Amino acid sequence: MGLRPGHCYNSKEDRAFTRYAVKNHRKSFVGAIPGIRTRQFNMGNGVKEFSHILDLKVEAHGQIRDNAIESIRMAINRVLNKNVGKDGYFMKIRVYPFQVLRENKLAQGAGADRVSQGMSHAFGKNIGRAVRVRPGQKIISVLVDKEHIEVAKTALRRANSKLGLGVSISVGTDVKSIGTRPKKTRDMIKEEKKAAEEAKGKESEDKDAKGKEGEGKGKDAGKKEEGKDTGKEDGKKEAGKEEKGKDAGKDAKKK
Repeated sequence: MGLRPGHCYNSKEDRAFTRYAVKNHRKSFVGAIPGIRTRQFNMGNGVKEFSHILDLKVEAHGQIRDNAIESIRMAINRVLNKNVGKDGYFMKIRVYPFQVLRENKLAQGAGADRVSQGMSHAFGKNIGRAVRVRPGQKIISVLVDKEHIEVAKTALRRANSKLGLGVSISVGTDVKSIGTRPKKTRDMIKEEKKAAEEAKGKESEDKDAKGKEGEGKGKDAGKKEEGKDTGKEDGKKEAGKEEKGKDAGKDAKKK
């Protein structure tokens, strides 16, 4: 079955038993936790000092699924990256999908009327994750400079059509309220890895070139030594011939 609409999981009532004990599994209410669809929580330049902060707040109680958070993140990040540049902003997702969603799957189709009624208040199976939010809670914060405030507002407004809870945007200068920032984001780590790999490739090429040069010099030196050895041998042969000639001359005189 495909992904159901978000309004099926927006209700804030009936908090589910979603405890998952890592050390003692017997105390867990759920057997396993689905994977998180939100891929990143920090984007942009986390090292640079910015002057303004923009907070995206929700206006009602409800639940936001992790796939909706990922969709918002991609939409906002695309606008900021295109108009400001990857080093001209920093974005942080302020919420984490702890809530585990469950669903009691029922039979569908003709002839399944009696089965489709199911059991009331069924526990169900884990199908995903979500965030439980309250009015005024910050879900995303963006750091930019003063000249990029309008661009950041335009990007944050794209979240209104993807949440269904109503959002508001506040602008301020208390940049430290965003909390801790990573010294290196995932993009920066990738760039550093690429630079390190390129440096290693250059070093290996230089080593290969030096090795080839050394081999060429060794061959030349070997040829020179061979030439010296052959010259010495030729000289010895000529000296032996001269000595033999002298000895033959002496024998002739004696006779």
